[in-house]
Amino acid sequence: MNNNKLCAKDFITIGIFTALLFVVEFACGLLGYIHPYIVASYVVMIPLVGSIPMMLFYSKIEKFGMLSIMSVLLAIIMFVTGMGYLGAPLIIGAGVIADLIAKSGKYKSFKKIILSHGVFCLWICANYFPVIVTADSYRQDLVDGGFSTEYCDNLFRAINTKTIAVLLILCFVFGCIGAVIGKKVVRKHFEKAGIV
Repeated sequence: MNNNKLCAKDFITIGIFTALLFVVEFACGLLGYIHPYIVASYVVMIPLVGSIPMMLFYSKIEKFGMLSIMSVLLAIIMFVTGMGYLGAPLIIGAGVIADLIAKSGKYKSFKKIILSHGVFCLWICANYFPVIVTADSYRQDLVDGGFSTEYCDNLFRAINTKTIAVLLILCFVFGCIGAVIGKKVVRKHFEKAGIV
């Protein structure tokens, strides 16, 4: 038996934690209906709130592919829930790179896990791709959906080609901060997994 090969238990673990992460993303997404600046703050909220289930997930990763598969599932979920396919390359790319970073520390180096989680969190910015790439049609969809002109103006003021770089950086930074916070919450699981 190849210990490096993913087994049924690994796929179940991936499914459970992907679902948990989606719940976090969905809950934060609902808050976006309150004010468009909350949408821009996803890069802070989701990495911090999602860090708890993600650090628990990291404590269970021992083989390459688990983060990569989670990113593919997230890309599919984003597509199915109406966010389109534009962000898929970012989501999957961030997942594979995060997987490689964590693997370089044999999934036992917390320093590598911090960096890995920061990179993985870049998937969150895929939420913004429709706003940026298909701005005109996206604005019209919002108006047709009942959102006010003021809401749309503020949304496009906060998220555009000039601010996306800042949002990506914030996503990475708060992903790293979230990893530290998440580890403190699930410390016992990290100790059990031998992560230092």
